[in-house]
Amino acid sequence: KVGLSKEWVTAACLGQMALNSDQAAVVGDLFGLTVDERQWLMVAPYKGSLPTSVPTDPLIYRFYELVNVYGTTFKELIHEEFGDGIMSAIDFKMELAREAHPQGDRVQITLSGKFLPYKSY
Repeated sequence: KVGLSKEWVTAACLGQMALNSDQAAVVGDLFGLTVDERQWLMVAPYKGSLPTSVPTDPLIYRFYELVNVYGTTFKELIHEEFGDGIMSAIDFKMELAREAHPQGDRVQITLSGKFLPYKSY
């Protein structure tokens, strides 16, 4: 109903993105929010929502574990493919889907961020 991806709208509802007034009105109607509550949906958020540096929630911990195990691999392969730089978390999109599998369904997450090279000056 907001007109954006379920991933981005969920992040916004969890306080990690700012909605514009039209989007806040849609979300406010869906959740029966007051005018004051709708205003909070439009505030530029303080990014990051984990209460501890090492997450304790089992699902979120698996992402922490994934970065601990594969972070250096991500870094090495991105540098090999693109050069010295980073993947943006600002110019970014994500898709989450269920992948049917005979041994049990799988979670498929696609992350896509703009490559930002380090500049010489």
